[in-house]
Amino acid sequence: MLSPATTFSSSSSSSSPSRAHARAPTRFAVVASARAARFRPARAMAASDDPRGGRSVAVVGAGVSGLAAAYRLRKRGVQVTVFEAADRAGGKIRTNSEGGFIWDEGANTMTESELEASRLIDDLGLQGKQQYPNSQHKRYIVKDGAPTLIPSDPIALMKSTVLSTKSKLKLFLEPFLYEKSSRRTSGKVSDEHLMLQVSLNATLEKRQVVDYLIDPFVAGTSGGDPESLSIRHAFPALWNLENKYGSVIAGAILSKLSTKGDSVKTGGASPGKGRNKRVSFSFHGGMQSLIDALHNEVGDGNVKLGTEVLSLACCCDGVSSSGGWSISVDSKDAKGKDLRKNQSFDAVIMTAPLSNVQRMKFTKGGVPFVLDFLPKVDYLPLSLMVTAFKKEDVKKPLEGFGALIPYKEQQKHGLKTLGTLFSSMMFPDRAPNDQYLYTSFIGGSHNRDLAGAPTAILKQLVTSDLRKLLGNNKDGLAVGNVIASGSKAADLVISYLESCTDQDN
Repeated sequence: MLSPATTFSSSSSSSSPSRAHARAPTRFAVVASARAARFRPARAMAASDDPRGGRSVAVVGAGVSGLAAAYRLRKRGVQVTVFEAADRAGGKIRTNSEGGFIWDEGANTMTESELEASRLIDDLGLQGKQQYPNSQHKRYIVKDGAPTLIPSDPIALMKSTVLSTKSKLKLFLEPFLYEKSSRRTSGKVSDEHLMLQVSLNATLEKRQVVDYLIDPFVAGTSGGDPESLSIRHAFPALWNLENKYGSVIAGAILSKLSTKGDSVKTGGASPGKGRNKRVSFSFHGGMQSLIDALHNEVGDGNVKLGTEVLSLACCCDGVSSSGGWSISVDSKDAKGKDLRKNQSFDAVIMTAPLSNVQRMKFTKGGVPFVLDFLPKVDYLPLSLMVTAFKKEDVKKPLEGFGALIPYKEQQKHGLKTLGTLFSSMMFPDRAPNDQYLYTSFIGGSHNRDLAGAPTAILKQLVTSDLRKLLGNNKDGLAVGNVIASGSKAADLVISYLESCTDQDN
């Protein structure tokens, strides 16, 4: 019987948004300007010798979005203070190491799909630390209780056993049968759920596409299910394909061909140009390397850890450029005594989770300001378990990125995990030479209660699933868009403060 003797991460719980206005990152960026009659996007700036007059900006939340915003502001000479309620920066990104193993407890990889992400990596000098997974295009889906290679192109899809012959034909005909005229004539595209036209006509063939391609993808990346996720907010790249080409399938194919053409033109171009923006990567030492670099550039003295924002007061009349924000924060001294104080700023960038924001008190001109415009987000519970096994004890080691388990397969074969990343297969330096390291995820919309189960139970469930999928037969031994969000928020604040300076002059 396989049951890991040692488990490194026990069960680290994280959250993922799932409702209509939820986006893949778990931190929600709200930018607030002092002049705004309501809380709207703003901008920040200044150094003492800058024409913008030494303006100051508060960033609430020291996750990657908040740190990216603070870094951009600092780079433009703005006085920035970052408030973080936790005792560490990084939010959901955290890397740990022990006994020769390295693992991430949050995001394991990222892409450069956003221009701001590429610029940030270049600015921080992290190009040399980027680490690309081995065989990252080898990804698996569990079908009939066994891992099956996910097809990476149309030809491979035709040969694959993931879908039936009828399902494949339906899938390939979709771009030609898709009725997009009604979506075009109105001038806007409705914000439908992720399954789009597939779910609207839930024939058996189309249902297979949902069950074995869409559902595991959604569950594996956000913990959600297609019925409750908004494609526009959770997966903007897919939304753009749908909006541009009238079909996700047609868009994926045409976009892939376009990407190949661009790569041929640019060849092996230098960093920032010609890099494959869709390729996943991490950093040597884990994703924490990005957080550490940002934290270092923003400055330790500008990041106030263990400091909770209690209230924000907008001191403005909605007309003049004067005024600002008064922020009440709570921290503790060396003896653990609460220290409450108020600080004033010209603008605020909010990157804290919505659940935290909704606990804060907001006032405008001394009158309570109700945040009724904020979307309701269901943060799904998700736990991860990191386990390691001696190579000799794994009968079927799979090379590649990882394996996703569709909910239908969980029901049919008693599997409990959403999926598993082959951590040491992706990055060999994450484990000793004689070990395999795996990162498994449990919980999400279908198994909320399991996410909070005791460590011993999670350990048993993960071990059982890995035994079925990989053939382990002995005891085992015992991580883009948010960067872009923070950077764009910083740009908005800078523009706002510049406009204030122009009006004051």
